Amino acid sequence: MTNPQVAPKIVIIGAGSLEFSSRLTADCLSYPALAGAHFALVDTDAERLSYAGRIFDRIVEAGGYEASCSLHSEVTEALPGAQFVIVSILVGGYEAIEAEIDIPMKYGVSQAIGDTLTPGGIMRCLRTLPIQSAIAQHIMALCPDALVLNYTNPMSMLCEGMLNAAPGLNLVGLCHSVQSTTEQWAKRLNQSMSDVTFECAGLNHQAWITRFEVHAEDQLPAIRKLAVNPEVWRDDTSRMEYIKHFGYPVTEASGHNSEYSSWFRKSEADIKRYCPGGGWNGGHGFIKSLYNRPDWRDTMERMASGETPIDLRRSLEYGSQIIHAATTGIPETIYGNVRNAALISNLPDWAIVEVACTVDQSGIRPQPYGALPEHLAAINRSQASVQHLAVQAAESTDPEIVFQAMCLDPLTSTVLGLDDIRAMTRELLAAHRPFLPDAWTNQPLQDQPRLA
Repeated sequence: MTNPQVAPKIVIIGAGSLEFSSRLTADCLSYPALAGAHFALVDTDAERLSYAGRIFDRIVEAGGYEASCSLHSEVTEALPGAQFVIVSILVGGYEAIEAEIDIPMKYGVSQAIGDTLTPGGIMRCLRTLPIQSAIAQHIMALCPDALVLNYTNPMSMLCEGMLNAAPGLNLVGLCHSVQSTTEQWAKRLNQSMSDVTFECAGLNHQAWITRFEVHAEDQLPAIRKLAVNPEVWRDDTSRMEYIKHFGYPVTEASGHNSEYSSWFRKSEADIKRYCPGGGWNGGHGFIKSLYNRPDWRDTMERMASGETPIDLRRSLEYGSQIIHAATTGIPETIYGNVRNAALISNLPDWAIVEVACTVDQSGIRPQPYGALPEHLAAINRSQASVQHLAVQAAESTDPEIVFQAMCLDPLTSTVLGLDDIRAMTRELLAAHRPFLPDAWTNQPLQDQPRLA
């Protein structure tokens, strides 16, 4: 895929993020083979892009690297000659996030994060997929052999839509939930992750750990016992409920997990029981606290000026591991989000699934998993269907399909009847009009009479 004798060109789209872009940059440069790479940093916000350039210089200075960077406001300026393209963008900013959390709450639909499923995830797909589809098409035109690493949520929806828009795109979607969840279980079991072997498969933010062994000894019985330990249960409630009732650990924190079913958030009493302590354990609107950052400028200035020390230690994110493996040929195994195509035999072929992938100079090679336990696959299928409809809605700019996706969302359908879902969808579309393509202008969601 790449020549290990030539330092790669790495494009980061969304480089003005508060911390993520700089973290990936430092991770990549921690590998000697990548220490001379060129980074093309892209952002539509000129001020944030300027900060990104200054922070890049601080990382290079702190590590004594030979890497270089260029700053770009247009994606098409940055892409030619790229071997790797990292995409991590946010469309609509805090205003859009606030609307997609607060409007459903008016109707009784309480979301904690809302970036994967639920009304929030569906609306985020509508405003983000057109941008990412255009990026995918630009990549195919300007650097068709580049390996594309998507970090933007809603992961499954965007990966499906990008592959629809640009068939042949060399794409993998990346998250940290598999590695962080397995590390967490190793720690709970007082084991070193280096002694653990595991298998995991499913959907992003809802993948299942179906094998977890230490020195070939099955640890699932110990995990099931820990799941009903009151202290562990209270800290990670809805995930422990999954283990208690379904037998297998699921990835991603309880705040996310609590949104993807009908079991945990249908009333205030349920939220109080299953999301104690709020925050990442499922606090209503927790995502707003993550994105409402009036201090972002001060935070980036401290990073750029050197007041905040640069952490050069490599994180658990897969991005740098993939780039290193594809550049040097030294193989890695990662968990990535790819088109199913029979990788998980009891999930739809069109679904985007999270499975083990081998990475080397030939690129990303997803590994077939086989069949999930059927009850776990059934849980996945309900989520995948909503994601599939959301992609179709974004591609067609059809508000009726948006409504249909909302109706099939497990949380929304538990709380609301069809008339209220239609009213909520209409209000969400109106609030998001500034962030949606012009094609939505003349596409109102039709009203339907309420009958006694």
